[in-house]
Amino acid sequence: MKIENSTRNTVIADQAVLADTFMSRMVGLLKHKSLEPGHGLLITHCNSIHMFFMRFAIDVIFIDDNNTVVGLVQNIRPNRLSRIYWKAKSAIEVPVGVIQSSRTQVADKIILG
Repeated sequence: MKIENSTRNTVIADQAVLADTFMSRMVGLLKHKSLEPGHGLLITHCNSIHMFFMRFAIDVIFIDDNNTVVGLVQNIRPNRLSRIYWKAKSAIEVPVGVIQSSRTQVADKIILG
């Protein structure tokens, strides 16, 4: 799946995977040792994340049901919790630096495809 920021005309991930089942959402990125550039994970029904048992830091983009950015977490490290973004319906987990390189900001529009 490709994920783009249409407001900034940038690519967030061109090889993202969807986590939309109980099991895929529970496992998330836990089985990975790293997240390669261009890769990402879109987690549905998600308004916060935890980093327990993770082995690497990530950036997280929280979007609402209109695919509008409602929260950003840069460089969240293992054994941490994000805050809860009450308006968020999904989270996009990407490698550290993607939020900055894509210039993503709150209120930007995201295209999932």
